[in-house]
Amino acid sequence: MSGHSKWHSIKHKKMAMDARKGKIFTKIIREMMIAAKMGGPNPDTNPRLRMAIEKAKSVNMPNENIQRAIRRGTGEEGGVSYEQVTYEGFGPGGVAIFVEVLTDNKNRSASEIRSIFSRHNGNLGGAGSVSWIFERKGLISVKKEGVDEDKLMGIVLDSGAEDMRTEKDTYDVITNVENFESVKEALEKNNIPIENASITYIPKNTVKLEGKDAEQLLKLLDELEESEDVQNVYANFDISDELLEKISK
Repeated sequence: MSGHSKWHSIKHKKMAMDARKGKIFTKIIREMMIAAKMGGPNPDTNPRLRMAIEKAKSVNMPNENIQRAIRRGTGEEGGVSYEQVTYEGFGPGGVAIFVEVLTDNKNRSASEIRSIFSRHNGNLGGAGSVSWIFERKGLISVKKEGVDEDKLMGIVLDSGAEDMRTEKDTYDVITNVENFESVKEALEKNNIPIENASITYIPKNTVKLEGKDAEQLLKLLDELEESEDVQNVYANFDISDELLEKISK
C-alpha cells in the first residue's frame, strides 16, 4: 500500500494548497449538498455530512457557506441539483481507476472524463470493470513523530480498527466504515493528533509502475482531480516513495 498511501498524503497537502486559492470550496460545497440531500441536515445523525463539514472547516470555509450548502441540499434554498455518478477505467500499465463525480450534467462529465483518460494513455471501462478491486474503508493517518507505536496499536484495535500499517512517515489505521467514527474518537480522546481521516477506497491488489508509465499515470490522476465535477479518484498503483515524490514535485 506504500505508493497508494503516499499519494493519499500528497493529495491531502495539495488540498490545503488549493484551499488557499479557493479551488477546493466548490467540491466540498457539492459534497455537503448531496450529503444533506441523502441523509438530512443534522450532522449528528448524518456521518457523511459531518465529515464534509469537518473538511470544510479544515480549509476555513465560512460557516455561512456551510449552512447555505446544507439548505440547498435539503431544498430549503434554491440551487442546482447534483447527481452522483461513478466512472471506471484503466490507466497506463493497466492500473485500475475508480472516479466519483457529482455533476449537474452527466453528458458533459462523461465527455470530459473520457477525454482526460484518452489524453494520458488510459481508457474508460464499463460498470463493474474495476470497482471489485477496491474495498470501502476508513483510513486514518497519524504522524509517527512523538507517537508510541505499541500504545497506538492498542488504542486503535481496542476501539474497533481492522489493521494498522507502518509507512515511511505515518501510521495508517484501517477500519471498516461502521467503526470509523469510534476509532477516530478514541484517538482524539487520547490526544493523538490525526493528520488525515477519511472514508476511502483501498485496493485489494496493486500494479507496480516505473518510468514513463508512472509519470503518465500521475498526470492522468492529477487532471482528473483538477476536474470541477470530480470529487474523488482512487487507483491501485504501486510507485516507490522516491519516484512518487520526485514526479509529484
